[in-house]
Order: sequence, then C-alpha cells, then structure tokens
Amino acid sequence: MPETASAGSIALDDVIGSVSTKTIAVPNAAQLVNTGSALIMKFDTLTPVDGSLAESANTVRGLSGGGLPWAIESGSGSLSLDGHLLVRIRGLVLAARPEVPASLHGTNPFPAFRIVVSCLRAGGNGALVVANVSTGDFEASPGGHSEIDARVSLPHPCMAPIVLVTGPSGTEGWLAVTGR
Repeated sequence: MPETASAGSIALDDVIGSVSTKTIAVPNAAQLVNTGSALIMKFDTLTPVDGSLAESANTVRGLSGGGLPWAIESGSGSLSLDGHLLVRIRGLVLAARPEVPASLHGTNPFPAFRIVVSCLRAGGNGALVVANVSTGDFEASPGGHSEIDARVSLPHPCMAPIVLVTGPSGTEGWLAVTGR
C-alpha cells in the first residue's frame, strides 16, 4: 500500500523522537520542518520529460525518460544533509501531444509517485560515479498532485544532487527532474 504524506500533517518529533522543530514558510513549496540540518538543495522548479528525453535511449543519471511527454504545473522542495526530503508536486500529467492517446491527455495514470535523489560520489578508482537513492511510493492524485515527506540514506559525500520524480515501484522512467 502506498505511503501517503501531507506536508504539515505529521510532527517530525512523532517520527524520530523528541526534536525541537520550527515551521518556516517557503513560497510555492510544501511546509518545511527545520530540524537544524543544513539544506543541500532547495528548488522551486521541476521540468517534465519531453521530446527526445522521453525516449529510453536518453538517460539522466542512469534513468530512462518516462516514454511519453509529460507536463507539470509546479514542483518544489528541499533536501537536507540528514536525508530529509520534501517535495510538492502539482499537475504532473501526460501532455496533450499527438504521441499520447487522447483519452490520457491531462491525466496522471499512476496511483503513486516516487522520488529518486541522484548524487555523484567518488568511486573506488577516484572517478565520479552516480549514486541513486529512492523513496517509497507516495499517493498521487489523477490530477498529478502529490506531497512527499521522506528520509533517504544519502551517500557521503552527495555531490551535485538532482531530484527525479518517477512512477511507483515497479515502473521505469523519470517523469520530471529538478531544473529547467
């Protein structure tokens, strides 16, 4: 069963024990709970998979594109050094394009989304290697809305992190990624 999350619905100290928390406002983002851990990244844009990036031959950090073009209203979030990940997704749906069946235009066919945090780290020979870590599944509406509040085990160090939104466990391909 997918994990459901709603920003602000669970006090952090209910999850990890007695911790002093402070809620801060971030425009266009889920409520963030400041646990005292430094932010690695904060983002206010997600770019949907589109064009040639939707094809499986074109990968981002080892993940293929979602196969069909997607559109998004907005996406924002943050990642802390301790692996606390908050992501707010609005309107992540299949694009109204000829390659998408007309009956699926503007819909999200997935009951859940996952987040993959992709970092670079030093490999055994000193070369940079990709290290991807994933959340579990979080409920997503047919309109493509989801709130993700999770902890991931980040590699150390986690250099040049990016966040990718994927379908639920068992599906392949990314649907949106941080950046423009």
